[in-house]
Amino acid sequence: MYTSILLIHSWLRWAVLLAGLIAIARALTRAGRPWTPTDDRAGSWFVITLDAQIVLGALLYFALSPITRLALEDFGAAMGTSAIRFWAVEHVFGMIVGVTLAHIGRIRIRKAATDARRHRLAAIFFGLALLAILAAIPWPGLPNARPLFRW
Repeated sequence: MYTSILLIHSWLRWAVLLAGLIAIARALTRAGRPWTPTDDRAGSWFVITLDAQIVLGALLYFALSPITRLALEDFGAAMGTSAIRFWAVEHVFGMIVGVTLAHIGRIRIRKAATDARRHRLAAIFFGLALLAILAAIPWPGLPNARPLFRW
């Protein structure tokens, strides 16, 4: 089950990144125009894919991953090993920050008084969320690299 969930988690990141880029692009290119249901759906899909990703990530973290299982057995020792610390703390922290920013953005967008403000808030919050997410992904070439595409 671990490899199946990890595979889905790995591939779903591309849906998250695409949905985030679309939501940000709509916010930036439609500034000054009316807020449409399509603009709202773009942000909604970004948050939905993030929520699905965080559920899979939590399943991996708390139940399936041998790396985090090792870290949770002796958290103090895990902090001394950069690879284990990345998976136990840094990756999770960056993703939680990204998900939180996206959710706060969705709430603030719904409450915004004007369409211009909605677009500006979408660009800011979704942009910051995507930056946090991009910083916490284990890209190839980094010390904790994972492949771009798992098979």
